[in-house]
Amino acid sequence: MAYPPPPAAQPASDKTTLWGVLGIVLGLICCPILGVVFGVLSLQESKKAGKPPTLAYVAFAAAALNLVFGIIYYAAR
Repeated sequence: MAYPPPPAAQPASDKTTLWGVLGIVLGLICCPILGVVFGVLSLQESKKAGKPPTLAYVAFAAAALNLVFGIIYYAAR
């Protein structure tokens, strides 16, 4: 007798990765303020989900790098 396959697992609605990646990309490319905002959202979601907040910290670092290099760029002009 063949048993039916188990039902497929539903994907979790985890936004930790989404907010973290958005924070990194926006923090590096255009707006460090949005990078910090999405980093904070990622940090909050990771605490709720019990996941490590690595992407949030990388988003903060990316925003800080963009801000520092932007200040250096405009000061050197």
